[in-house]
Amino acid sequence: MKATGVVRRIDDLGRIVIPIEIRRSMKIRDGDPLEIFVDKDGEVILKKYSAIADMEDFVKEMADTLHEATGMICLITDRDRVVVSAGAGPREFVQRPIGPVVIQTMEDRRPVAFTREDHRHPGPLIGEDEEAPCPFTSEVIAPVVVGGDPLGAVILCTRDQDRSVGPTEQKLAETAAGFLARHMEE
Repeated sequence: MKATGVVRRIDDLGRIVIPIEIRRSMKIRDGDPLEIFVDKDGEVILKKYSAIADMEDFVKEMADTLHEATGMICLITDRDRVVVSAGAGPREFVQRPIGPVVIQTMEDRRPVAFTREDHRHPGPLIGEDEEAPCPFTSEVIAPVVVGGDPLGAVILCTRDQDRSVGPTEQKLAETAAGFLARHMEE
């Protein structure tokens, strides 16, 4: 564990302020849930909580089903990273950070599609390298929204130059995102 040199006192309500520098570097936003762990030595550890990552087996089955139904790559993300993928190499996308296109789609709380004919989006879909070319020729991104808060996204995409997402893939991604959201509300 790395020491930051920052010391904070707990207030009379039991709260502690996490400095803005740490929140920025760890991409912790207002309202983000944090999971609290206590190890055997009595150290308290805070970890960003991901409801989607917490249901990884269920989410993996959903991604596999979407891939089998569409023949497209399926990525399911939380607010920061790709949690599971189906139809791509086992570790090609998993745990990679999501790009600004996915973040903006989640913040807008509306699905978007980039077809083969109109495949222009600002910044990368996956990863933080602004200069990296998009590995896909077409994609649909459907945000997973629970209680008004975006918690992740379902992405169906293809590398096939002769294929593009259509209304069926868009509806499947939206339905899967809605199903995940309802499952997390319970």
